[in-house]
Amino acid sequence: MLVHLRRSLVMAAICLVFFGFVYAFAGTGVAQVLFRFQADGSVTKNGSLLIGQNWSSPKWFHGRSDDTGPYAASSTQAGGDNPLVANGHDGESAATNLGPRSKVLEANTKELVVYWHKLGVKPTIDLVTTSGSGYDPDISALDATVQIPMVSKATGISPAQLRTLIVRQTHPAQWGFLGSSYIDVLQLNEGLAKLEK
Repeated sequence: MLVHLRRSLVMAAICLVFFGFVYAFAGTGVAQVLFRFQADGSVTKNGSLLIGQNWSSPKWFHGRSDDTGPYAASSTQAGGDNPLVANGHDGESAATNLGPRSKVLEANTKELVVYWHKLGVKPTIDLVTTSGSGYDPDISALDATVQIPMVSKATGISPAQLRTLIVRQTHPAQWGFLGSSYIDVLQLNEGLAKLEK
């Protein structure tokens, strides 16, 4: 019996060391060697390409309304399109799951429409609703195009130059058929900063 117990304890220790440490360190090492940019969070000097940034100034293109988007800057409603204060708790990172009949969601959406109209933008549906995670870093070309008047007025850059920038920054669907084309808002605004210089 002691032999079986000793064998099982040795095997448990070997598995703990291998799967708990060796495997994890090997995976991290391979990721750092082959995919360093992605493994480090896809971070540029201005932020991560994977997480939506807070672009509250009209001189920048804005992302979807989420925890760092326009809703957070002007919210008077509880819940809705601000997952960081969803259900009264700071730090949550998911949509609030309010249904289509929710009065709070309706009020929040109306507030976002007013917010965009004040900026001179006729918002798309994506600009007044959140993504599933609440951290979406991407918008569609249409979402960027409707913001051209706002950005052009704030920066003095011509609408034609902004349209060209949007076309240049549009990424195709993955492998040409998975999902739809998209624009990473951080990359779009980094391109915009280069136009301003």
